Amino acid sequence: MLAKARETLHLEAMAIERLAERLDSSFEDAVKLMLSCKGRVVVTGMGKSGLVGHKIAATLASTGTPAFFLHPAEGSHGDLGMVVNTDVVIALSNSGETSEVISLLPVIKRMDVPLIAMVGEPESTLGKMSEVVLDVSVEREACPMGLAPTCSTTAALAMGDALAVALLEERGFGPEQFALFHPGGALGRRLLLKVYDQMHTGDKIPLVKEDDLVKDAMAVMTEKKFGMTGVLDKQGNLVGILTDGDLRRTMVGARGLLYLQVNEIMTRNPKTIRDDALAVEAVKIMEKSKITSLFVMDEKDGLLGLIHLHDLLEAGLM
Repeated sequence: MLAKARETLHLEAMAIERLAERLDSSFEDAVKLMLSCKGRVVVTGMGKSGLVGHKIAATLASTGTPAFFLHPAEGSHGDLGMVVNTDVVIALSNSGETSEVISLLPVIKRMDVPLIAMVGEPESTLGKMSEVVLDVSVEREACPMGLAPTCSTTAALAMGDALAVALLEERGFGPEQFALFHPGGALGRRLLLKVYDQMHTGDKIPLVKEDDLVKDAMAVMTEKKFGMTGVLDKQGNLVGILTDGDLRRTMVGARGLLYLQVNEIMTRNPKTIRDDALAVEAVKIMEKSKITSLFVMDEKDGLLGLIHLHDLLEAGLM
């Protein structure tokens, strides 16, 4: 079983390698057609080619190229109405003779919609009726009978990925645009969530003055439940932080701890972050510094809020 599995993977890997070796100007022509498309890229295919087509359309749509899948059988019964003359069609068929796909071609040509063929037989009917032909032929299938689509579907899938990646590069499609199309996933949260979306503001921020007594600071820390408090100078600037750790370290050998002033035991220059920074950057700072809170500052270093590790956990960033 392992030997057969390895052979299958080897054959499919070889199919992709040979696909890469014979890429030519037809690939560039396909990318240019799709880049200049004012409508959508319509992907169609039957059977296993259709399943691959679904994935290609989804990948294109999520990487900046509006696309959808059209089932060729449904297309012959009215769904071709979804296609307009500003679209581009990609048709997948290993043989290039799939009847359901071929039946769509006269209408597509009549509408003057550019057609890109992804075929295993470039001289087939589909190949001859297309403006651009992408040769995805393979020497053999991994199936021992040579019947079940294996290497051929792998090659078509890889070609679709190559098109999507080339297009996103040409469009300058970046992480933020990608995240806009994936708002519900972890990636979207990591790329879109800003510090100001999660920070605590106003009365929720634990704050004391640097000449306050430690006992008063402890009351604030207990009330706000962050295990720390920010320390302000007389002008209201953030100058330090008093944490549970500061209190424990000072208690060792200290007398009259509660009646010391906060500025005698606080940690100066606390870690901060800008409000418009990505929340994932707050995670990195906290992990690197081994802390659980960051004060949030505006562009003029004015105190705006506080972000805690628990807020980032709840947002699914950790």
